[in-house]
Amino acid sequence: MGQLNAGIIPVTPFEQNCTILFDTDSKQGVVVDPGGDVDRILAALADNNITVTAIWLTHGHIDHAGGAMDLKEALGVEIIGPHEADKPLLDNLENQAKRFGLTSGGVRNCVPDRFLSEGEKVTFDGHVFEVLHCPGHAPGHVVYYNRAAKFAHVGDVLFRGSVGRTDLPGGDHASLIASIKEKLLPLGDDIGFICGHGPGGRFGEERLSNPFLT
Repeated sequence: MGQLNAGIIPVTPFEQNCTILFDTDSKQGVVVDPGGDVDRILAALADNNITVTAIWLTHGHIDHAGGAMDLKEALGVEIIGPHEADKPLLDNLENQAKRFGLTSGGVRNCVPDRFLSEGEKVTFDGHVFEVLHCPGHAPGHVVYYNRAAKFAHVGDVLFRGSVGRTDLPGGDHASLIASIKEKLLPLGDDIGFICGHGPGGRFGEERLSNPFLT
């Protein structure tokens, strides 16, 4: 087993961090949150000779799941996650697209091959990720945590200097802050994270300086 690595492809007008997690030796990996621009994602995979074994979703918003079905068909892999509480969002991605005025771009309603629950584990090529159900930004939002690498993909739960918005359907600010303080921060100050938009960081920095948490 090689080292866990990550590459980020900002996709769609939302500048969402579509993330490729992969093993440096085997070049096997997963795509997290293919929100759109599927051709660009496929090109990045081909350019780096990465073989994708699954698509993982953190939650059911259009900028994270809008391209999942097209990518699934292109790669012939399963869509795993998020938590089942986001099924209503995934069932309505095409309507979300209309509301945002995105008439093109291949957004399709998404049907995951399996939903995830708190405490489950997902893996690729020996890299084990624990599933944390972290509602607040979306009811079924999950975080993928790799204990060995001290790394988490937190989606839109936590950002550098900010937190996920809670004014969208199913959002709840108190739940979001509880998810961060009770599930993420206790993992340790030295945990590095990639988030759904913008630069990542470390939990310790956010615990000390994030205005929503101090």
